[in-house]
Amino acid sequence: MEILISAMLPIALVAAVGFGVGRNLELDMQTLARVNIYALLPALVLSSLAKTTLGLGSAVAIVITFLLNTALLYLLAVGLGRRLKFSVDEQKSLIATTLFSNVGNMGLPFVLFALGDAGLERAVVYLVGSSVMIATVFPIVLKGAGVRAGINFTLRLPVFWAAIAGIGLQAAQGTFPVPIERGVTILGQGAIPLALLTLGIQLSRTQLVFGRYELLGAGIRLLISPILAYSVGTGLGLQGLDRQVVVLQAAMPVAVNSLIWVTELGGDRTRVARTIVLSTFLSLFTLPVVLWLSSQ
Repeated sequence: MEILISAMLPIALVAAVGFGVGRNLELDMQTLARVNIYALLPALVLSSLAKTTLGLGSAVAIVITFLLNTALLYLLAVGLGRRLKFSVDEQKSLIATTLFSNVGNMGLPFVLFALGDAGLERAVVYLVGSSVMIATVFPIVLKGAGVRAGINFTLRLPVFWAAIAGIGLQAAQGTFPVPIERGVTILGQGAIPLALLTLGIQLSRTQLVFGRYELLGAGIRLLISPILAYSVGTGLGLQGLDRQVVVLQAAMPVAVNSLIWVTELGGDRTRVARTIVLSTFLSLFTLPVVLWLSSQ
């Protein structure tokens, strides 16, 4: 319970501040989303990618497991969205809440407190894989205007080039000049707080009524995803701490950034906000179970 409180309370606190701000001020959600996507998130991705120190073999296995699990989740979300006859915006939002897990501002502290520094290194690699996918594949999927248009949009995103630069810097074992590193760090540190504030502002304008859509999104994220991750990881030969971290990261609730991207690229913001809240609340009960089962 101490782990959950340490991971969850800061998230709730910042979102609550955003909720209060949203109640009293008229703010443009589109502007807030673009500040995050085009300024803060690229810096966070760049700094994360440039600092990982995990061995290449383990890192590759973790990333491959993440990618295969993400592909299966995408197919599941698309199939369910069509089967249940969701609107286009609802389908986009279901894909967003299914693929975006809170592996950064919740996953990293949770894994650190549960599994220590060795677990944290592996969790950062998982975050790296997620960041690269967000910068490349996800805009193509959510934009919904075809692969060519999606690629053109992706190539205009600073987060894509930040991912490339971070990977290159890590491969070359290079470092930034100190003033640049400090500037990038300052920018990156703003990404998560602004995302949480945006969530709170959106919630202040959202009627929190949970239905089958929100339950479905939360169920896929909290239950189906870790089961698939365990199966895929085992099939690829992952064992011990590597597999446990993959399963835990796959079991995280819907990421706050899913709201940021849906705001920018299209989707049902209200349903996404509700699913974020519901999945985060339910994770208080599911994460201890996943942690216990993954350690067996």
